Amino acid sequence: MIVDDRMVAFINSFDKGNTPFLNQIEKYALDTQVPIIRKEMQSFLRFLLTMKRPMKILEVGTAIGFSALLMSEYAPQGCQITTIEKYEPRIPIARENFKRAGKEDCIKLIEGDATDILKELDGSFDLIFMDAAKGQYIHFMPDILRLLTEGGLLISDNVLQDGDVIESRYAVVRRNRTIHGRMREYLYELTHHPELETSILPVGDGITLSVKKSACGE
Repeated sequence: MIVDDRMVAFINSFDKGNTPFLNQIEKYALDTQVPIIRKEMQSFLRFLLTMKRPMKILEVGTAIGFSALLMSEYAPQGCQITTIEKYEPRIPIARENFKRAGKEDCIKLIEGDATDILKELDGSFDLIFMDAAKGQYIHFMPDILRLLTEGGLLISDNVLQDGDVIESRYAVVRRNRTIHGRMREYLYELTHHPELETSILPVGDGITLSVKKSACGE
């Protein structure tokens, strides 16, 4: 944990919760070890959606559809969400969850590798939520920047890797060193890119909030 467990439990004790259907999906995810966003991230995402009120959202990493459904609950009426998932066993579960929630008209699921799909997408998005393979974030970045509208918000989840990102690469388990290095590179690019203003926050497993600046830098 990045933040003390007791503090996280205390903060989460004030959480007002989600809809019964979202609670049902969350329980299923926890029971079957499907990774979904943590309680404190859920609360923060609800806040950001209420404040930003995006009309077009892109999510990279659907899993079983929990985050997409949560965003659809708190985004303005008429908001369209595009979400990408490549892990085949989870795709039919996500589709069924969207159908049961009555959200098929506002959530579009695209099957396949985000590396390829992002290159083919056009238009722009007010909010982009990155919650996919962490080692690929740096490779997604050029297309993410192209798709993010000026003034748009990029949210990247799990960027601090339970604190491992601060360790020397030699202190990290060998199989995780590539992800460790790529995440450090991604954080540097987010915080030093001339088109972005970025803040790194110890929420959940670590997130970044990046706003795309206007062409004139305002």
